Amino acid sequence: MIVKYFFKIISCLTIFLLISLSIVAGNNVNITDHDPLVDIEITIDILQIRSLEKKDMQIPAIEKIDLIGPPDFYIKLFVNEEEFTSQIWKDQKYIYDPDFSVKVNVPDEDENVDIRIQLWDWNQDGDVLCDISPFDYDLPDTYEVELVYNIKSGHWRGDDYCDYEPTYFDLSGYGRLNGCDDGSIYQLDRDCEIIFNIYQNDYDNDGIPYWSEVEVFGTDPTIADLGDPDNDGVPVYWEYKWGHIFGWRNDHYWIYNPFEWDDHENFDPDDDGLSNIEEFLMEEWHADPFRRDVFVELDTMECSPDGDLTCFPENSIEILNTVFNRQNILLHIDSGLMGGSDVIPYDEETSGSELDDIYWKYFIGGNNNNSREGIFHYGVVVYNAKGAPGYVFRPDAFQISILGLEEKVNL
Repeated sequence: MIVKYFFKIISCLTIFLLISLSIVAGNNVNITDHDPLVDIEITIDILQIRSLEKKDMQIPAIEKIDLIGPPDFYIKLFVNEEEFTSQIWKDQKYIYDPDFSVKVNVPDEDENVDIRIQLWDWNQDGDVLCDISPFDYDLPDTYEVELVYNIKSGHWRGDDYCDYEPTYFDLSGYGRLNGCDDGSIYQLDRDCEIIFNIYQNDYDNDGIPYWSEVEVFGTDPTIADLGDPDNDGVPVYWEYKWGHIFGWRNDHYWIYNPFEWDDHENFDPDDDGLSNIEEFLMEEWHADPFRRDVFVELDTMECSPDGDLTCFPENSIEILNTVFNRQNILLHIDSGLMGGSDVIPYDEETSGSELDDIYWKYFIGGNNNNSREGIFHYGVVVYNAKGAPGYVFRPDAFQISILGLEEKVNL
């Protein structure tokens, strides 16, 4: 009898064990691999770092990152709490090519990846954290940025996000952090800005993750969707990046479909005068269709026979950039890197008609269909202009007379 019950107990335990194993096996089978074609890795690129320190007459004071000299910036990144630290950029307020990128293998079954970004200033007596964060009601004194990257969509939300409705715009832009966003523009809290990008690997390298291709658009994740198949003036990858909204309210929808025509020639959601097509043309310079950008081509004149210069003082362009950038209007001055900017032959006195000739020859190159005319404002620095040391001589074009400015300074 005892043996009989013993075998019954063993049988029950065996059945229970098999059921348990089948449940575990079933769970393993049902674990979602968000991209079965690749082992998912995300990459974080730091593209630009700038101090936003300036002299504020409202305080009055100068907001300094480092009280002794230029800052010694470095970045700390945390990906799912794994820490990565950059080099230290010694004595640099403006870093336009930081060359800092982090690639991390992440679990293919996890939908979200947690990311934190910190900007530090190295000091011998102790490093200090710089402010790159928006205002947080729960943590009003925090300077770091917290993000959640979504493997399904390839977009992120949190302290930086992309949203279409003007009421909910991230005013500093998507992929840009601004320490002034917390309302501290007139406080001395080491405000800085960072431009960055986050993306994941993709089997066909078209910028659309596997899950979105299969579940949203019904496209083949093994064949790259390139070019502009809907003929609306912007390519698939650009429409996907800016057309997918995953905002701070956790909404998840598409305002542009990369495979259906949209009126990008007339869309200007941030009202900065640049259409979506023009924003796309300037993407190399971090143009954002949901944040205001101002592009200016600035030409100068050759030195006079006496050696008089017609150029701006050193760092003056950076001062202008900082004033605009603190207010989330990104000023982009082309002094030669964006395909424009010329040196005009010296002229002792420049008339209005001569300014029109300069505009025609040096700005639009004699081409009325030059796309730069719709994107850039035009400024030219001359030695001496008739009439006034500075004025607008045609829509979106102005001159600055160095001689006039020198006389004004001496008054």
